Amino acid sequence: PTPLPEAGRGEPEMKKNLARGEGLDHLIVPKFTQIARSYLLHIGSLDWTQINPDIFGSMIQAVADDEERGALGMHYTSVPNILKVLNPLFLDDLHAQLKEAGNNPRKLLNLRKRLARIRVFDPACGSGNFLVIAYKQMRAIEAEINKLRGEADRASEIPLTNFRGIELRHFAVEVARLALIIAEYQCDELYRGQRLALAEFLPLNKENWITHGNALRLDWLKVCPPTGTGVKLVEDDLFQMPLDQVEIDFENDGGETYICGNPPFTGTRKQSTQQKDDLRQLFESQTKQWKNVDYVGAWFLKAALFNKCSRSPFAFVATNSICQGQQVPITWKIILAMGLEIRFARTSFKWNNLASHNAGVTVVIVGLDSVDASSKKLLFYDDLEVTSTHINPYLTPHEVDIILASKTPKFLSAPLEYGVYYSKSEGLIATPDEYREMRAKGVPDRLFRKFIGSNEFINGKQRYCLWISHKDIEYASQFADVAERIESVKRDRLATDDASVNKLASKAHQFREFKGEDACKIFVPLISSEIREFFPAGIAANDVIPTNKACYGPQGELWMLSIIVSRLHLTWIATICGRLRTDYSYSNTLGWNTFPVSPLTDENKADLTRCAENILLVREAHWPATIAELYDPEAMPDDLRAAHDRNDETLERIYIGRRFKNDTERLETLFQMYTEMTAAPLPQPRNSQFSPKRGEGSQRDRKGT
Repeated sequence: PTPLPEAGRGEPEMKKNLARGEGLDHLIVPKFTQIARSYLLHIGSLDWTQINPDIFGSMIQAVADDEERGALGMHYTSVPNILKVLNPLFLDDLHAQLKEAGNNPRKLLNLRKRLARIRVFDPACGSGNFLVIAYKQMRAIEAEINKLRGEADRASEIPLTNFRGIELRHFAVEVARLALIIAEYQCDELYRGQRLALAEFLPLNKENWITHGNALRLDWLKVCPPTGTGVKLVEDDLFQMPLDQVEIDFENDGGETYICGNPPFTGTRKQSTQQKDDLRQLFESQTKQWKNVDYVGAWFLKAALFNKCSRSPFAFVATNSICQGQQVPITWKIILAMGLEIRFARTSFKWNNLASHNAGVTVVIVGLDSVDASSKKLLFYDDLEVTSTHINPYLTPHEVDIILASKTPKFLSAPLEYGVYYSKSEGLIATPDEYREMRAKGVPDRLFRKFIGSNEFINGKQRYCLWISHKDIEYASQFADVAERIESVKRDRLATDDASVNKLASKAHQFREFKGEDACKIFVPLISSEIREFFPAGIAANDVIPTNKACYGPQGELWMLSIIVSRLHLTWIATICGRLRTDYSYSNTLGWNTFPVSPLTDENKADLTRCAENILLVREAHWPATIAELYDPEAMPDDLRAAHDRNDETLERIYIGRRFKNDTERLETLFQMYTEMTAAPLPQPRNSQFSPKRGEGSQRDRKGT
């Protein structure tokens, strides 16, 4: 690039360069309006000496449009949240070693040498926030060491080249590089003074710490080689100048590598074709279920594969779904089989920041290592810390095998099915007003059913659908409104590119499935607020068809309802099933079909049936209050709470002869039962009570466990 003109010669020199066209052919000069020029002049006059480089993440988020930000899974980070990853990953250990060193010069020197060799790698670095914060925290420790050794003016031995990243967006790559340079300058100024900081700040070099590309397609071993050998990459420098191939070596070879970051969060249903292909290339050789993997799971697998070549503890922020539902038996089964263990984790919490478009997603933090640690840390949303010898993929301290989804109940006789799928069937669905209008035109009521999902059941709303059997199609088509609605469904199904949906056009008078009209059935909404103390299931008659936003038990046995609305069952589904944000998300294959229950006697079922009846009768006494109103924890009626308490006591005595002390004991018992019952043949039902006699407690309880 053309050198900067000397002071006092700027304008004439610039005119000469412009006339010659030297050094400017690579520049794309924006056209400035008068307002834009005034903004540029204004920001140039501000004091930038105190700028925080980690604010660049918020800046990028502010200028990115909503669609792009959502498509890329961009969720930028605040310093406190970043430290929730970095502290347990390696910073806590450094601080502990500093404290242990005290004023011992030799121990302080060894720690300083260790700091100089540490490498931090963020394979989804965005604007570099994780790398910047890691660098600044390590510089603070180094400065304290130098102070204790009487070498406060000593130059830093922590090189920027030991902080590596990969980022998909070119603009973010440039910001990450600049942010690290600013962080280095500010640390030099803070710990060594402005004169020395300025002396080493310029010129800005072209070293390639941040790689522009798709992290799931690049070879991480080349970007961050475990041996510390050179990295060959073709990239642009800070000012987007083309470079020849360069080789950037790690300084102070032979240290530790830590992998961290906040990868994109994209669920299976929202992934682009490119993202699906990324998952296919990475997971196809590992599992046939790769299409169901959350996108963030790919970073966990890449880091695990990296560990096969070099031990590198890693920790990522991820949506809490990665540790729930079907993600556990897919992703975690592969990763744990590689010999990795969860060394620390933080359970679900809101990932907020100070950006103008605050992401506010619900996440977990999971840190893994290939070397077993005797003590593992589990941190909860309220900063409660539990030390354990084991953390399972569901982020609890219990020893339990990965629980696989089951198409049929493993331990219970009564099935629970999903409701009716209704995509490309809009014409068959009617609002209450549309239903009344068609009834007024003579359409008989026998052609309708109530069409209820989670929202309708919990909030007392109504929705209807046309429910036409094959034998009634000719009769139903005599009504003009019905015939038009059937025809609209046929058009919608033929218009799609899905061949299986095209075939359904031949039965446009029905949904994909014609089921759920059982005379009395258990009704289970799929989604319920996390603030509710009980999962609000109920019963429904044959005039109600459950949508696929609900499950139903066609046999309608009330002892089944007693189990589903219990605190014991809620503890299970809160851990095993997936969640929608932090709300409970029910699954029959993981929630009901895997729930451990020893064979129930007729007496057990009779007791549970009476409890379910009591709950339903109390609800009825408070009609027309909705489920949402009745199960508001601040306004739940005393008699309804008492009915649930009796239900919980009855069920829990069947398990251990007394009430459980807390949810931890509930989950421990369920995990133990699941492990034992899946490893051995199921015992046959007995005529006597399964549990110890009332008040005696279980064998485990008598031992004081």
